[in-house]
Amino acid sequence: MAAPLALLAGVVLALAGLNRWPAETRRLQTWLLQGSVVALGAGMDLRVLLRVGASGVGYTLAGLTATYALALGLRRLLRVEPVSALLIATGTAICGGSAIAAAAPAIGAKSHQTSVALAVVFVLNGVALLVFPMLGHQLGLSESQFGLWCALAIHDTSSVVGASMQYGGAALALATTVKLARALWILPVTAVLARVAPGERASTKRSYPWFIAAFVAAAALVTFVPGLEAPGRLVAAAAKWVLVASLFFVGLGVSKASLKEVGVRALLFGVVLWVLVAGGTLAAIVAVG
Repeated sequence: MAAPLALLAGVVLALAGLNRWPAETRRLQTWLLQGSVVALGAGMDLRVLLRVGASGVGYTLAGLTATYALALGLRRLLRVEPVSALLIATGTAICGGSAIAAAAPAIGAKSHQTSVALAVVFVLNGVALLVFPMLGHQLGLSESQFGLWCALAIHDTSSVVGASMQYGGAALALATTVKLARALWILPVTAVLARVAPGERASTKRSYPWFIAAFVAAAALVTFVPGLEAPGRLVAAAAKWVLVASLFFVGLGVSKASLKEVGVRALLFGVVLWVLVAGGTLAAIVAVG
């Protein structure tokens, strides 16, 4: 319960107006989050990471296609502004805020459109941290089933790790591996989006989450340098606590203004899209067994 409690504590303090250094806490949250994800790589086997990534290519393509198709229909039904809807869909399909940050300049998104998408994803990340572990236990999911579900259905890497670590070590290892392998799709997806962008002008600027490459590098070190395996496990164990601290700072980043900025239509779009994707993913996982 440490992860959701840390997030909730941060939100309460933020909404009470007790965070006097919002810019500094946002930077600290980013450093802690990305650093903890990199450190988790020290507890991974690179050969397993590559195998999982390669075996999931077909599933990833199917998931991306289905998510964008659902998003297109929902956007028209709910009459959501196209650029914000595309950003929310991209965050849902790949890896939340990181994917939104990468896609925004590629499709010519304006700052308020990016902010709306990030706010929607942030709200749903907090919900996932609390709801997914409870649903997993109620449905009797195994650790491997739950870890896979988290990786495919929760937006941000931080919330994937935060939810799966509450379920068990095996769930955490699988969820982190699958999610980071999925995050590698940011580059090809943003390249495609830049060509079909509904924004005023697509940018050639690219934003890429460096911590994915650092995660792979950390896994490579402990995999191919035998003497680093034991220290790597200790680093990965410490990273779980650092992640909890990062979730506290994520909560501190909430503000009343950002919650108002979300808007009913965009939030409803994000919620319905997420429920459909999460429900469909769960049904497929349970069916396969």
